[in-house]
Amino acid sequence: MSSAKTSSGVEAGLTALAVSLRGVTKAYDNGVMALGPLDLAVRKGEFISLLGPSGCGKSTALRLIAELSAPSSGIVRVARHEGDVLPGHGIGFVFQEPTLMPWASVRENVRLPLRLAGVPKAEARARADEALASVGLADFADAFPRELSGGMKMRVSLARALVTDPDILLMDEPFAALDEITRFRLNNDLLALWRALGKTIIFVTHSVFESVYLSQRVVVMTARPGRIQADIRIETVEPRGEEFRTSAAYSNYCRKVSAALAPSYSGQSTL
Repeated sequence: MSSAKTSSGVEAGLTALAVSLRGVTKAYDNGVMALGPLDLAVRKGEFISLLGPSGCGKSTALRLIAELSAPSSGIVRVARHEGDVLPGHGIGFVFQEPTLMPWASVRENVRLPLRLAGVPKAEARARADEALASVGLADFADAFPRELSGGMKMRVSLARALVTDPDILLMDEPFAALDEITRFRLNNDLLALWRALGKTIIFVTHSVFESVYLSQRVVVMTARPGRIQADIRIETVEPRGEEFRTSAAYSNYCRKVSAALAPSYSGQSTL
């Protein structure tokens, strides 16, 4: 990405807010109160996970931040570049499913946001190839989705979210459907990408293990309507690697997060 930050930019970026939600609620037309009141602050360059039971409003919170939905009450603020007036600009969104166009090549799938924005074809192609290289798919630009594994399809989805060089990356359970080995590998790759680019990442997951491994903070939400039950900072030596997964610190944080999550469940495993 042309304005990518170095790993030192991750620390330097933690001086200002990227996202702020104050007193935010979301009620649907059928009367269901999905969210809130929710107060959340995310600093620039920070990696946080939203963790909670199904239906607690995690995905709803992401949609509010991305301006794909409007809050019923409260204030949502997202830091923007000077002159940024387009809804959603500066935000990349990775959904639960890759949602790739089956008839288009990997490159064309990644290029789509730039094509819709009117970026010249040559520039868009170069940026798409750069995004694919950043997720380890440089050799698959001309392949089609049917030729890819599930993990590779999700990498394409991530590249498509990165191709506009967003400041904020919203990820809605992107690895939930993958096998454990592939999920672990993508967790490691995502952390490496975050350190290299310095993006602000808000990651939704149901997994205690995944949230602790990836995040600087794990924000535990209550059952619907979703509110913050606990905000737990994960303090460990960086960069994290496989040794962290087997450390006593990791186990202790998993137990702490699981205990915070337990009140939102009735006899269900939180792991």
